[in-house]
Amino acid sequence: MNCENIKFMRVRYDIIGDIAIIKIPKRNDKEVGILIANHILSKCKKVKVVATQIKPAHGEYRVQKFEVIAGENRTETIHKESKCFFKLDINKVFFTPRLMYERIRIARLVNHGEVIVNMFAGVGTYSIVIARHSKPSIIYSIDANPDAYNYMLQNIEINKFTNTVVPILGDAREVIMRKLINIANRVLMPLPELAKAYLPYAILTLKNDGGYVHVYDVYHRNRGETINDLFNKAIRDYSKILNNKVKYFEFKLIRVTRKIGVRLYQIVMDIYIVK
Repeated sequence: MNCENIKFMRVRYDIIGDIAIIKIPKRNDKEVGILIANHILSKCKKVKVVATQIKPAHGEYRVQKFEVIAGENRTETIHKESKCFFKLDINKVFFTPRLMYERIRIARLVNHGEVIVNMFAGVGTYSIVIARHSKPSIIYSIDANPDAYNYMLQNIEINKFTNTVVPILGDAREVIMRKLINIANRVLMPLPELAKAYLPYAILTLKNDGGYVHVYDVYHRNRGETINDLFNKAIRDYSKILNNKVKYFEFKLIRVTRKIGVRLYQIVMDIYIVK
Protein backbone atom coordinates (compact mmCIF):
# COMPACT_ATOMS: atom_id res chain seq x y z
CA MET A 1 0.00 0.00 0.00
CA ASN A 2 1.36 3.44 -0.94
CA CYS A 3 2.35 5.57 2.07
CA GLU A 4 0.66 8.64 0.65
CA ASN A 5 -2.69 6.88 0.08
CA ILE A 6 -3.47 4.90 3.22
CA LYS A 7 -7.18 4.76 3.93
CA PHE A 8 -7.71 3.26 7.36
CA MET A 9 -10.89 4.06 9.25
CA ARG A 10 -11.14 7.32 7.26
CA VAL A 11 -8.38 8.93 9.33
CA ARG A 12 -6.70 12.01 7.88
CA TYR A 13 -2.98 12.35 8.28
CA ASP A 14 0.02 14.36 7.12
CA ILE A 15 3.61 13.23 6.85
CA ILE A 16 6.33 15.63 7.97
CA GLY A 17 9.74 14.07 7.48
CA ASP A 18 9.44 10.64 9.06
CA ILE A 19 6.57 11.68 11.37
CA ALA A 20 2.96 10.86 10.50
CA ILE A 21 0.43 13.16 12.12
CA ILE A 22 -3.02 11.65 12.44
CA LYS A 23 -6.36 13.10 13.43
CA ILE A 24 -8.33 10.60 15.47
CA PRO A 25 -12.10 10.80 14.82
CA LYS A 26 -13.97 12.14 17.83
CA ARG A 27 -15.97 8.95 18.13
CA ASN A 28 -12.77 6.94 18.67
CA ASP A 29 -10.56 6.88 21.74
CA LYS A 30 -6.80 6.86 22.16
CA GLU A 31 -6.61 3.05 22.02
CA VAL A 32 -8.09 3.13 18.53
CA GLY A 33 -5.63 5.87 17.65
CA ILE A 34 -2.76 3.63 18.70
CA LEU A 35 -4.10 0.83 16.51
CA ILE A 36 -4.26 3.22 13.57
CA ALA A 37 -0.76 4.48 14.35
CA ASN A 38 0.69 0.96 14.42
CA HIS A 39 -1.05 0.18 11.13
CA ILE A 40 0.65 3.19 9.54
CA LEU A 41 4.03 2.16 10.96
CA SER A 42 3.63 -1.32 9.49
CA LYS A 43 2.68 -0.05 6.03
CA CYS A 44 4.87 3.06 5.67
CA LYS A 45 8.50 2.14 6.07
CA LYS A 46 9.63 5.75 5.94
CA VAL A 47 7.45 6.62 8.96
CA LYS A 48 9.21 6.18 12.30
CA VAL A 49 6.93 8.26 14.53
CA VAL A 50 3.16 8.69 14.70
CA ALA A 51 1.75 11.66 16.61
CA THR A 52 -1.65 13.23 17.12
CA GLN A 53 -2.54 16.84 17.77
CA ILE A 54 -3.65 17.51 21.34
CA LYS A 55 -3.78 21.31 21.08
CA PRO A 56 -4.40 23.51 18.01
CA ALA A 57 -2.20 26.41 16.98
CA HIS A 58 -2.04 28.80 19.92
CA GLY A 59 -0.04 31.55 21.54
CA GLU A 60 2.13 34.27 20.05
CA TYR A 61 3.91 31.88 17.69
CA ARG A 62 0.85 29.83 16.60
CA VAL A 63 2.52 26.55 17.61
CA GLN A 64 0.53 23.31 17.78
CA LYS A 65 0.97 20.66 20.46
CA PHE A 66 1.41 17.00 19.50
CA GLU A 67 1.63 13.75 21.45
CA VAL A 68 3.59 10.76 20.18
CA ILE A 69 1.38 7.66 20.28
CA ALA A 70 3.55 5.13 18.43
CA GLY A 71 7.08 4.64 17.17
CA GLU A 72 10.15 6.54 18.32
CA ASN A 73 9.57 9.02 21.14
CA ARG A 74 10.60 12.28 19.45
CA THR A 75 9.05 15.22 17.62
CA GLU A 76 12.09 16.47 15.69
CA THR A 77 12.57 15.43 12.08
CA ILE A 78 14.00 16.47 8.72
CA HIS A 79 11.39 17.11 6.03
CA LYS A 80 12.23 17.03 2.33
CA GLU A 81 10.30 19.26 -0.07
CA SER A 82 11.05 20.60 -3.54
CA LYS A 83 14.71 19.51 -3.38
CA CYS A 84 15.14 21.24 0.00
CA PHE A 85 15.62 19.89 3.51
CA PHE A 86 13.97 21.35 6.62
CA LYS A 87 14.93 20.37 10.14
CA LEU A 88 12.16 21.16 12.62
CA ASP A 89 10.36 20.13 15.79
CA ILE A 90 6.60 19.93 15.35
CA ASN A 91 6.11 20.93 19.01
CA LYS A 92 8.24 24.06 18.72
CA VAL A 93 7.38 25.55 15.32
CA PHE A 94 4.44 25.73 12.94
CA PHE A 95 4.84 23.75 9.73
CA THR A 96 2.41 22.25 7.25
CA PRO A 97 3.31 20.13 4.22
CA ARG A 98 -0.01 21.13 2.64
CA LEU A 99 1.48 24.37 1.31
CA MET A 100 4.11 22.62 -0.81
CA TYR A 101 2.47 23.64 -4.10
CA GLU A 102 2.03 27.19 -2.88
CA ARG A 103 5.68 27.53 -1.94
CA ILE A 104 6.93 26.31 -5.31
CA ARG A 105 4.31 28.49 -7.06
CA ILE A 106 5.74 31.60 -5.42
CA ALA A 107 9.30 30.52 -6.21
CA ARG A 108 8.44 30.29 -9.90
CA LEU A 109 7.14 33.87 -9.91
CA VAL A 110 10.42 35.34 -8.69
CA ASN A 111 12.53 37.16 -11.27
CA HIS A 112 16.31 37.18 -11.45
CA GLY A 113 17.90 39.57 -8.97
CA GLU A 114 14.82 40.30 -6.86
CA VAL A 115 15.07 41.51 -3.28
CA ILE A 116 12.52 39.63 -1.16
CA VAL A 117 11.26 40.19 2.38
CA ASN A 118 9.64 37.21 4.09
CA MET A 119 7.87 38.70 7.10
CA PHE A 120 6.90 35.39 8.75
CA ALA A 121 9.58 32.93 7.69
CA GLY A 122 9.21 30.14 10.24
CA VAL A 123 11.97 27.58 9.72
CA GLY A 124 12.73 29.13 6.33
CA THR A 125 10.50 27.08 4.05
CA TYR A 126 9.37 29.75 1.57
CA SER A 127 12.75 31.49 1.63
CA ILE A 128 14.79 28.37 0.97
CA VAL A 129 12.44 26.97 -1.69
CA ILE A 130 12.67 30.33 -3.49
CA ALA A 131 16.47 30.34 -3.20
CA ARG A 132 16.59 26.81 -4.63
CA HIS A 133 14.29 27.35 -7.59
CA SER A 134 14.90 30.96 -8.63
CA LYS A 135 17.75 33.47 -8.56
CA PRO A 136 16.88 36.29 -6.15
CA SER A 137 19.54 38.76 -5.10
CA ILE A 138 18.74 38.38 -1.41
CA ILE A 139 15.92 37.17 0.84
CA TYR A 140 15.45 38.80 4.24
CA SER A 141 13.88 36.00 6.27
CA ILE A 142 12.25 37.26 9.48
CA ASP A 143 10.64 35.38 12.36
CA ALA A 144 9.83 36.26 15.97
CA ASN A 145 9.87 32.68 17.31
CA PRO A 146 13.38 31.93 18.67
CA ASP A 147 12.92 28.19 18.04
CA ALA A 148 11.87 28.76 14.43
CA TYR A 149 14.78 31.16 13.98
CA ASN A 150 17.28 28.61 15.29
CA TYR A 151 15.94 25.94 12.94
CA MET A 152 16.02 28.46 10.10
CA LEU A 153 19.73 29.06 10.79
CA GLN A 154 20.36 25.32 10.55
CA ASN A 155 18.25 24.94 7.40
CA ILE A 156 20.07 27.75 5.63
CA GLU A 157 23.33 25.92 6.37
CA ILE A 158 21.95 22.50 5.39
CA ASN A 159 20.70 23.82 2.06
CA LYS A 160 23.81 25.99 1.48
CA PHE A 161 22.11 29.35 1.01
CA THR A 162 24.11 31.44 3.48
CA ASN A 163 24.88 33.94 0.71
CA THR A 164 21.23 34.35 -0.33
CA VAL A 165 18.97 33.96 2.72
CA VAL A 166 19.53 36.42 5.58
CA PRO A 167 17.88 35.19 8.82
CA ILE A 168 16.57 37.87 11.18
CA LEU A 169 15.10 37.25 14.64
CA GLY A 170 12.44 39.78 15.57
CA ASP A 171 9.01 41.24 14.97
CA ALA A 172 8.64 42.03 11.26
CA ARG A 173 7.23 45.50 11.98
CA GLU A 174 10.25 46.52 14.03
CA VAL A 175 12.74 44.94 11.63
CA ILE A 176 11.23 46.72 8.63
CA MET A 177 11.08 50.09 10.38
CA ARG A 178 14.69 49.71 11.50
CA LYS A 179 16.38 48.66 8.28
CA LEU A 180 14.17 47.39 5.44
CA ILE A 181 12.20 50.39 4.14
CA ASN A 182 11.85 50.79 0.34
CA ILE A 183 14.05 47.81 -0.55
CA ALA A 184 11.83 44.91 -1.68
CA ASN A 185 10.53 43.78 -5.04
CA ARG A 186 8.39 41.12 -3.37
CA VAL A 187 6.99 40.60 0.15
CA LEU A 188 5.66 37.36 1.63
CA MET A 189 3.09 37.38 4.46
CA PRO A 190 2.34 33.69 5.21
CA LEU A 191 0.72 34.26 8.61
CA PRO A 192 -3.05 34.84 8.27
CA GLU A 193 -3.54 35.93 11.88
CA LEU A 194 -1.42 39.05 11.33
CA ALA A 195 -2.17 39.75 7.67
CA LYS A 196 -4.32 42.86 7.97
CA ALA A 197 -2.40 44.39 10.88
CA TYR A 198 1.00 43.98 9.22
CA LEU A 199 0.02 44.92 5.65
CA PRO A 200 1.04 48.60 6.12
CA TYR A 201 4.57 47.41 6.98
CA ALA A 202 4.67 45.19 3.90
CA ILE A 203 3.89 48.30 1.88
CA LEU A 204 6.68 50.22 3.63
CA THR A 205 9.31 47.65 2.69
CA LEU A 206 8.32 47.65 -1.00
CA LYS A 207 10.35 49.73 -3.42
CA ASN A 208 8.72 53.01 -4.43
CA ASP A 209 8.38 51.95 -8.06
CA GLY A 210 6.21 48.96 -7.17
CA GLY A 211 6.27 45.30 -6.31
CA TYR A 212 4.27 42.29 -5.21
CA VAL A 213 2.81 41.38 -1.84
CA HIS A 214 1.60 37.82 -1.27
CA VAL A 215 -0.96 37.99 1.53
CA TYR A 216 -2.40 34.92 3.25
CA ASP A 217 -5.64 35.16 5.20
CA VAL A 218 -8.46 32.95 6.45
CA TYR A 219 -12.10 33.44 5.46
CA HIS A 220 -15.32 31.70 6.42
CA ARG A 221 -17.80 30.82 3.69
CA ASN A 222 -21.35 31.25 4.94
CA ARG A 223 -24.17 28.95 3.90
CA GLY A 224 -25.30 29.78 0.39
CA GLU A 225 -22.08 31.58 -0.48
CA THR A 226 -19.75 30.45 -3.24
CA ILE A 227 -15.96 30.53 -3.23
CA ASN A 228 -16.18 33.57 -5.51
CA ASP A 229 -18.30 35.31 -2.87
CA LEU A 230 -15.53 34.60 -0.38
CA PHE A 231 -12.91 36.01 -2.76
CA ASN A 232 -14.96 39.16 -3.29
CA LYS A 233 -15.24 39.60 0.46
CA ALA A 234 -11.44 39.43 0.79
CA ILE A 235 -10.93 41.86 -2.09
CA ARG A 236 -13.30 44.36 -0.45
CA ASP A 237 -11.52 44.06 2.90
CA TYR A 238 -8.05 44.58 1.48
CA SER A 239 -9.13 47.29 -0.93
CA LYS A 240 -10.30 49.33 2.07
CA ILE A 241 -6.84 49.05 3.62
CA LEU A 242 -4.98 49.86 0.40
CA ASN A 243 -7.15 52.67 -0.98
CA ASN A 244 -5.66 55.38 1.23
CA LYS A 245 -2.13 54.01 1.42
CA VAL A 246 -0.90 53.47 -2.14
CA LYS A 247 -1.17 55.07 -5.59
CA TYR A 248 -2.19 51.91 -7.39
CA PHE A 249 -2.94 48.28 -6.60
CA GLU A 250 -4.20 45.31 -8.55
CA PHE A 251 -5.23 41.83 -7.41
CA LYS A 252 -3.31 39.65 -9.85
CA LEU A 253 -4.47 36.35 -8.38
CA ILE A 254 -6.60 35.04 -5.55
CA ARG A 255 -6.91 31.36 -4.76
CA VAL A 256 -7.63 28.87 -1.98
CA THR A 257 -4.41 27.38 -0.62
CA ARG A 258 -6.09 24.88 1.70
CA LYS A 259 -9.31 24.14 3.56
CA ILE A 260 -8.74 24.28 7.31
CA GLY A 261 -12.19 23.66 8.74
CA VAL A 262 -15.91 23.51 8.02
CA ARG A 263 -16.41 26.22 5.36
CA LEU A 264 -13.13 27.76 6.55
CA TYR A 265 -10.49 28.47 3.91
CA GLN A 266 -6.97 29.81 3.82
CA ILE A 267 -6.52 31.99 0.76
CA VAL A 268 -3.65 33.82 -0.89
CA MET A 269 -3.82 37.12 -2.74
CA ASP A 270 -1.05 38.19 -5.12
CA ILE A 271 -1.30 41.98 -5.07
CA TYR A 272 0.74 44.31 -7.27
CA ILE A 273 1.28 47.64 -5.52
CA VAL A 274 2.75 50.98 -6.57
CA LYS A 275 3.34 53.25 -3.59
